[in-house]
Amino acid sequence: MDASYVDLADVSHLEFDYMRWLRLVLQAVRARRVLHVGGGACALARALAAEDPSGRQEVCEIGADVLAFARDHLGLRRAPGLRVRHAEGRTHIAAQPDSSWDAIVIDAFVGAQVPPRLITVEALLDAARVAPLTLVNVVDNRAARDVKSAASAMAIAYSRVWTLGHHVGNTIVAGCTAACQPDLDVLAARAAADPSPPRLTPPSQLARLIAGVTPLRDEAEA
Repeated sequence: MDASYVDLADVSHLEFDYMRWLRLVLQAVRARRVLHVGGGACALARALAAEDPSGRQEVCEIGADVLAFARDHLGLRRAPGLRVRHAEGRTHIAAQPDSSWDAIVIDAFVGAQVPPRLITVEALLDAARVAPLTLVNVVDNRAARDVKSAASAMAIAYSRVWTLGHHVGNTIVAGCTAACQPDLDVLAARAAADPSPPRLTPPSQLARLIAGVTPLRDEAEA
């Protein structure tokens, strides 16, 4: 599975479709302080920092070898507006002050699955304490079991939950508070212009899809 793609000549170029979708959402809510959980080669954070050097992008990546590879082979360097930490995501979120970020992006995987401890009800409630918007990249099939599980937990932490993605492959699960309400019609129109246009599932439709789905909790994950 491809895990990272960085254009060394133009770090603002995002090859992966789901990263372009993430950027669209972050731009729609004017998020300038973004905490990224799961770094890889830090492609999204680097693109955002290049476009807004006076903003704040912070990446926490648990894999020291991943960061070393990114530095040695994928051009990861110090840059204005970008900070990279070797840290575990949930622990790092827990250490953040209330309302200290505009958004959290969770793009972390073990194999093809988001680590469960990052998307339990308790984990996402803590994310909501820290930021009014959380975006989780999930890879799934047509059954959308993982998407529904993440969305059901997100719906407890956030008042408005929706998704952006394909039936198979990447889906962005988004949760936002009343303080962060993007115009979803405008967002859907902008997403439709992407070379790989995703489908936006609005809150009302998603609520029906996740009705009866049991969200993951810490005691079950343990």
